[in-house]
Amino acid sequence: QVQLVESGGGLVQAGGSLRLSCAASGNIFSINSMGWYRQVPGKQRDLVASITRGGTTNYADSVKGRFTISRDNAKSTVYLQMNSLKPEDTAVYYCNARHGPRWIDSWGQGTQVTVSS
Repeated sequence: QVQLVESGGGLVQAGGSLRLSCAASGNIFSINSMGWYRQVPGKQRDLVASITRGGTTNYADSVKGRFTISRDNAKSTVYLQMNSLKPEDTAVYYCNARHGPRWIDSWGQGTQVTVSS
């Protein structure tokens, strides 16, 4: 099992920055990839960014050039640096880990990001 705890959400004005953190615990050596998803009410949860064990990153087109995903292996923590935030970035952001030979998903509790115009 893998447990995830997120932090760093909040309220920011358009054009501002926030950094989200996600600390993993449990069977961290089974993690294949980690990422961030976001969800607004009434819509599906969408991938924002991900990073594999090998360091390969992937971003949604809407955040390319503004968001950066990174990791600190020593702390078992993944970060999402969000710059040039827009009101449409407002959502609940969820940390995700895919682990084990069947790439099982684990989720954090979610953290609210609100960008005011």
